Amino acid sequence: MTISNLISPQLQHQMTLWRRDIHAHPETAFEEVRTSNLVAEALTNMGIEVHRGLGGTGVVGTLANGTGPTIGLRADMDALHMEEKGDIAHASRHSGKMHGCGHDGHTAMLLGAAHYLSENRDFNGTVQFIFQPAEENEGGARQMVEQGLFDLFPCDSIYGMHNVPQMALGKFGIRSGPMFSASDFFEIRITGKGAHAAHPQAAIDSIVAASSLVCALQSIVSRNVNPQDALILSVTQISAGDTWNVLPDDALIRGTCRSFTVQTRALARKRIEEVCAGMAKSYGTQIDLKYIEGYPPVINAEVPTQAAITAARTLVGDAAVNTDLPARTGSEDFSYMQQVCDGAYIMLGSAKGENDPPVHNPYYDFNDDALQYGAGYWVTLTKQLLK
Repeated sequence: MTISNLISPQLQHQMTLWRRDIHAHPETAFEEVRTSNLVAEALTNMGIEVHRGLGGTGVVGTLANGTGPTIGLRADMDALHMEEKGDIAHASRHSGKMHGCGHDGHTAMLLGAAHYLSENRDFNGTVQFIFQPAEENEGGARQMVEQGLFDLFPCDSIYGMHNVPQMALGKFGIRSGPMFSASDFFEIRITGKGAHAAHPQAAIDSIVAASSLVCALQSIVSRNVNPQDALILSVTQISAGDTWNVLPDDALIRGTCRSFTVQTRALARKRIEEVCAGMAKSYGTQIDLKYIEGYPPVINAEVPTQAAITAARTLVGDAAVNTDLPARTGSEDFSYMQQVCDGAYIMLGSAKGENDPPVHNPYYDFNDDALQYGAGYWVTLTKQLLK
C-alpha cells in the first residue's frame, strides 16, 4: 500500500497543524502539560480511550479491535533547553526552549497514525499509543515503566522511531542488535596536598596525578576491551587550581562512557574503579569516583526488527530501507521499555536538502514532508502485525 493510499492530504494538513502548534509551544522534561493536553484531546476526539499521568505528563491511548496481539507505538513529546534561531512562522514562543530534536514531529506522526487507524479499524488486536515525556536526559521512559506502563498496558512488542535530517527523505534505517549506545558519566575528585609552586616537594600534586589518570583511562579502551566491541571513554572536563604559584589541594575530572553491550558497560565501570584505586596508591592521593549510569543501550530484538523492516519495505520499497545501519553513539531512553518488552527502534530520513541543520542545532526544524512517511510506517506496521 502506497503512502498516498494511507495518508490523505487532509490528514497531512492536520499533522502539520499539530506539529507546528507543538513546535511553537515547546515544553521540556516533565513539563509537557500543554502538549499532553493537546494529545489527550486529539485522541479523545478520535474515540480512543485515554489514560494520563504515567511519568507525570505521559499519555497512553488504547485502540482495541478484536482479540489479536497488542503492540505499543511510542513517541516522545519533550523539547530541549536551547534558544531557537531560525526565522520561521511557528518558531518557539518560549525563550530558552526549543523543539530541536524533532519530538514535535514524532508526536504529530503518531497522532496521525492514531487518526487513520481510528477511522480504518481493519486490524485484529490492540494498539497502545504511548506518548512519553522527558526523553532528553531525564529518563521519562524509565518513570513510565516503573509506574506500571506494561502492567496497565501489556504489549507483545514495542516500537519507536526517530527522524534523521542527514538521511534522505522517506528512507528508513535499522539494525538488529545494538542500535544506540549506553550513556554513563563519571566524576573523579583527586585530593592531594597543596603547597607553594616553588616547593613541589612539600606537595602531593593533584594535577600530576590527574594528568596521569587521564592517560591511564584511555588504556581501558585500547587494552581491556575486545577490538570487535566498542567503547568510547571521553574526558570532557579537568579543573584544578586558582592561581599561578599554588599547587592546589585537589583536581576534578569529568567525562562520559558510551558502550553497546551490557558486558562492555560493566567492564568499563570496573576498570575505571580499578585504575582510580591504583593511581591513588601510586601518587599518594585520595581519589573519589562518582559513577552515574545513564540510559542503557538500545538493543533491537530480532523478531520486532524483522517486522519493522518488512513494514518499511512495504511502504517505501526495498531499496529505501537500510537494514544494516551503523549503531549510533547517542543514547535513547526507549531502552528502558525494551528491558521489559521486546522491541525495535527505526530511523526515518527527513532531509530537506543537502546541508540541513542536525538535531540539537538552533536552526533545526522538523521537515513536515516526513510526517506522511512516519505515520504511514506506523499504520503499515500495525496492519502487518495485527492481521
